Amino acid sequence: MTAPPLALPRPAAAARRGLAARRYGAFALRRSGQALLVIAGAYALVFLVLAAIPGDPISAQLDNPQNGYSEAEKAQIRAFHGLDRPVPVQLLVSVGAALQGDLGTSLSTSQPVTALLGAAIPSTLALAATALVLAILLAAVLGLLSRLLPEGPANSLVRALPAVFLSTPNFLIGLVLIQVLAVQLGLFSLVEPESPLSTLAAALTLAIPVSAQIAQVFITALDESAGQDFAEVALARGLPPARVVVRHLLRPSLLPTVTIVGLVLGEVLGGSLITETIFGRSGVGTVVQKAVTSQDVPVLLAAVVLSAAVFVVVNLVIDLLYPLLDPRLRAPEETR
Repeated sequence: MTAPPLALPRPAAAARRGLAARRYGAFALRRSGQALLVIAGAYALVFLVLAAIPGDPISAQLDNPQNGYSEAEKAQIRAFHGLDRPVPVQLLVSVGAALQGDLGTSLSTSQPVTALLGAAIPSTLALAATALVLAILLAAVLGLLSRLLPEGPANSLVRALPAVFLSTPNFLIGLVLIQVLAVQLGLFSLVEPESPLSTLAAALTLAIPVSAQIAQVFITALDESAGQDFAEVALARGLPPARVVVRHLLRPSLLPTVTIVGLVLGEVLGGSLITETIFGRSGVGTVVQKAVTSQDVPVLLAAVVLSAAVFVVVNLVIDLLYPLLDPRLRAPEETR
């Protein structure tokens, strides 16, 4: 009788974890490199588009006969701002300066662009971050209630709220909140738009329409997970519905929900312009509005690229979260 062949020893758990960590690190580096290429491409594309737009504040001032500039003075000023160089050279110079932290000088105010945006970013960041957190919380509440409430009018109302939120423009929500919270209840003052309560009201104005999209995806994902065999088995074992939702339905529903959170970030950034105008806040939206009016190309370039960079970085983080949320979506190297 021959002895059975010896089985090969399985690698130690620590070695497997180390291998998985190295592969995930390579995956993260590759995704980060791709994100940097996207940001660089966005910078070049925005620069070329803005360079193709005719007119700028410098040319308007120089060509105005009332200012009395001589041709030599015009040439000297254009050379100072780099307008006498070919567009590809201007792009290379602009990229080199941006890598050193110099985003140029505003053509309308002669102030450094970094100073203009640096003064406006904290207000917009506080508004956008608060709005995104409120939107996620509101969507989470609606999604969980859609599974925990028994079928009936209350459940139908919860499932209908995202459609109502999505169809309501945020400027209308803002005006209603100002009328109720500021004018009637006096919870915050309209002359202090940067106060915590005013920021909370502005963030809620922006969060309500955004939460609708997250809630719709979350509710749909929960419903699809509830129809799977593992959920039906959990209910058949007599587990309470709340425990089934938290332990069995929540994690598989997070993947599409996290995806939509990254996609709605652009809406949060874009909606900040209207919200800041309604509540009288001075943020990046206000700076962009003034730059568009005055054709201030350096400010527009920096603001658009900054928004694109934020969008790319947030989606990079979400992309890196995918393998952690669902082991089936590991990097290809990990599944071989």
